Amino acid sequence: MARISLTPPRTLLIRLGDWYSRRTYGKVLEPGRAIGHHPRVLLDYVRLERRVARWNRLDPLLKHLAVMAAAARINCSWCMDFGYWEGAGQGLSQEKISQVPNWRETTGVFSPLERSVLAYAEAMTETEPAVSDELAAELLARLGEPAFVELTMMVALENLRSRVNSAFGLTSQGFAESCALGVAQPR
Repeated sequence: MARISLTPPRTLLIRLGDWYSRRTYGKVLEPGRAIGHHPRVLLDYVRLERRVARWNRLDPLLKHLAVMAAAARINCSWCMDFGYWEGAGQGLSQEKISQVPNWRETTGVFSPLERSVLAYAEAMTETEPAVSDELAAELLARLGEPAFVELTMMVALENLRSRVNSAFGLTSQGFAESCALGVAQPR
């Protein structure tokens, strides 16, 4: 049960947001409804997400794995649910997407670079970030500075999303079920 009402005042902004959300995602996204209680925050957040969507220096698969790893580490069920759906819509391997929460226990699913990205996302997500010099140096060498910056910012953004959604008490909206993924549980 959400801790905040998902029925903000029906302003023009909320009506437009609901329309866009239904058209783009097939349903109204609950985080938007929750944030909609503060229109200025909602507008700024939408602007941020639209700008971030244009970043393109990091491979989309690595970006998605990092976002999912951060969401799993925080245990944000809404973010995991939406992430499964979004990854499937991008044509990403369902096996990889479903194994992100348990990536350390899997063998043969993730490449060494993907495993490093997953480790980095988890280390960044710790309450006190635990990124080692060695891991950062490895990723800088393999990705280059622009992609490393994008990776770092994507993990930080997912920390914001997941922590906000978790604090609001938002849970799955049924996105994963629509793409027939067997949803692995976050650790």
